[in-house]
Amino acid sequence: MNKDLTVGNPQTVLWKFCLPLFGSIIFQQMYNIADSLVAGKFIGENALAAVGNSYEITLIFIAFAFGCNIGCSVITSRYFGAKDYQNMKSAVSTSMISSAIICALLMFIGIFFGSGLLSMIHTPAELFADSKLYLDIYVLGLPFVFFYNISTGIFSALGDSKTPFYFLAVSSVVNIGVDIYFVRNLHMGVAGVAWATFLCQGASCILALVIVLKRLREIKISSKAALFSGKLFGQFIKIAVPSILQQSFISIGNIIIQGVINGFGAGVIAGYAAGVKLNNLVITSFTTIGNGVSNYASQNIGAKKYSRVSEGFTAGVKLVWCLSVPLCLLYFIFPHMLLRFFLDTPSYDALHSGTMYLRILAPFYFVVSAKLVSDGILRGAGLMKDFMTATFTDLVLRVVLAIVLSKTFLGYTGIWCAWPIGWSIATVMSIYFFRQGKWKEQ
Repeated sequence: MNKDLTVGNPQTVLWKFCLPLFGSIIFQQMYNIADSLVAGKFIGENALAAVGNSYEITLIFIAFAFGCNIGCSVITSRYFGAKDYQNMKSAVSTSMISSAIICALLMFIGIFFGSGLLSMIHTPAELFADSKLYLDIYVLGLPFVFFYNISTGIFSALGDSKTPFYFLAVSSVVNIGVDIYFVRNLHMGVAGVAWATFLCQGASCILALVIVLKRLREIKISSKAALFSGKLFGQFIKIAVPSILQQSFISIGNIIIQGVINGFGAGVIAGYAAGVKLNNLVITSFTTIGNGVSNYASQNIGAKKYSRVSEGFTAGVKLVWCLSVPLCLLYFIFPHMLLRFFLDTPSYDALHSGTMYLRILAPFYFVVSAKLVSDGILRGAGLMKDFMTATFTDLVLRVVLAIVLSKTFLGYTGIWCAWPIGWSIATVMSIYFFRQGKWKEQ
């Protein structure tokens, strides 16, 4: 059901809108967690390492899908908030056409240059074949990834965060069952976890597209909306490209870091593969709430209700900090238990590296979550220069420090220390940009 985010108590409205988004991303992350969990439990530590190794490359593709999601969602919500439904519908079709072209280009790169990407990150020989197999199947499913993200972006722009939650809740649970069946009963190995994800994401994508297009048809306009608009394409690009660059460079940074980690052997790679899935579950959850704040801010900026934007920032920080408390305690106190979900008989290196990774990062979830809320408002207002400045500062610091600290007596533990430093400095910058109030001029 469509919902106007420009009316009602800001905290109540934002929390009701964002909590289903949080639930949705938990289930969405279960796709990747299920792959790693089943690979580690039913195939072996090397299979887990192979899936984790490929995951860093798939994050580049996800970055493009995420950027298209944000570009479509912010522009659509701006026109929805302003009650300009003609341009809103044109923004949707323009975004879909643009995203389809981007997806096709990425599939070409993935199919013909996948081996080169794996070689670039120094994939160990014993992991190469399984990593390539997983990556190839993932690339075939990229249209599902893109159009599902576009669909959820439209739902969010219309103020509906519950429908995507229902899709993901069902499909992610089914994915776990299919994962186990393909691997344990059909003995498909790494291919089994990849095909299970392909099938379940495909079903979610098709259902989401059908319903969101039906929802859009129910919104009546005076004349047929333009299928593609150069003006709206420009607005889409203004938001989408910086978001794509942000996520892509983060992914490239993670690939560089993965290359550094790969020098420490399969045990550390497996520990990091498990730990990074758990960490990404948290960070992606906070990012999704930040996306919700973007939709909230964009609708209210479109309606010229600027005071609600400031109240939304406060409400957003309260929400992510409430979520940070249990997550921080869980990851800091019980990392061994969480890692053993992925590792059946872990080596010392795998368990120790994963434990240190989670314990170093967990206390700083309070910091990075505040940044992601602030980022949400900057992005919703279209202040992409400020948004990217803070984000790239974080990325550059993490990559440089990971390389430098890994060569000290800290070893791979030094790599983990790079995250909190980058997060802390970038958070100060993002909140400073928000406090400047330039979003009121949009």
